[in-house]
Amino acid sequence: MLAIRERLAADQAQLVQALGLASCDARLEAQLLMAAALDVNRAWLLAHDDEMLAPPVAARYTSWLKHRLTGEPIAYIFGEKEFYGLMFKVSPAVLIPRPETELLVELALARIPVDRPCRVLDLGTGSGIIAITLAKLRPLAELVAVDVSPEALELAQANARNLKADNVQFIESDWFSALNSVEKFDVIVSNPPYIAANDLHLTQGDLRFEPINALAAGGSGRVALEVLIQTAARHLKPEGWLLLEHGYDQGEYTRNALAVAGFGETQTYPDLARVDRVSIGCVD
Repeated sequence: MLAIRERLAADQAQLVQALGLASCDARLEAQLLMAAALDVNRAWLLAHDDEMLAPPVAARYTSWLKHRLTGEPIAYIFGEKEFYGLMFKVSPAVLIPRPETELLVELALARIPVDRPCRVLDLGTGSGIIAITLAKLRPLAELVAVDVSPEALELAQANARNLKADNVQFIESDWFSALNSVEKFDVIVSNPPYIAANDLHLTQGDLRFEPINALAAGGSGRVALEVLIQTAARHLKPEGWLLLEHGYDQGEYTRNALAVAGFGETQTYPDLARVDRVSIGCVD
C-alpha cells in the first residue's frame, strides 16, 4: 500500500503520459482528485501526505482517476464547477464554465442598474451561469434565460434553486423563437457557439466531451453570431445593449457586423490573456 505522497507521484506521471499535461498541471489535477476523495482541502492533503488511504477513499479516488485518464474533464467527474464565486452543477449536457466568460458578466453588470428594475435576456443559457450570476448580483433585475436544450434548462433551473436566484425565468427556445415578438429587454447577453466546424480544437482536450451544438456553429463559426446580431435589435429597448462573447479571431468581424446592423458605441474587449473576447453595441 502506497502513502498519499507516493500515490500522487505515480498518478501524476500517468496523467502526463495519458493526457500530455505539463508536470505541474498533472500534479495539481492528481491533488484535486485526491483532496475531493478525502473531502479535505489541498493544504490538509500536503500536510498529511505520509498517510495511507482507507479502502473506500482509495476506491473513490481510483474510479475518478480512471475517468480522468480517458480525458473526461474534472468538472464532469465532480459534477460541479465554480464560476464568479458561485458553485454550479454541470453535466455533459452543458459547457464547462470558463473564466473568460466572467468578462461578459462584468460588462453586463456595468450596464444593469443596481437601484432600479431592468430586463435582461440570456440567450443559450446552458447551465445558467450568466443569468444566475447576474440575477444574484442585480436582485432588482428580471432575467429571462433561454436554451434550445431541455437537459440544459433542467440543470439551469436546478442551479437557480440551489443558489436561490428567484428572479430568473427559464424558457425553452431556439434563440428568440419562443419569445413574444413585442417583448423588449434593456440588455441581451449571449455566449453562443462560435467555433468553426472544422476546428481541430474540437477533437482535443475537454472540448471532446462537451456538447458540440454549444461549441460549433457551422462553417467559419459565425452563424450564431450573425443570427443574434441581425435579430437582437428588435428585442431591445431604446439605448439597450447587446453583448456577445466570441472567438479570439472574431472581434473585428463581430464589431463590424454590429455597426452594419445599426448598433452604436460598438467596442471589443480583450480577456485577461489579451485576446479579443466580447463585443458590444447599443441600440441608438
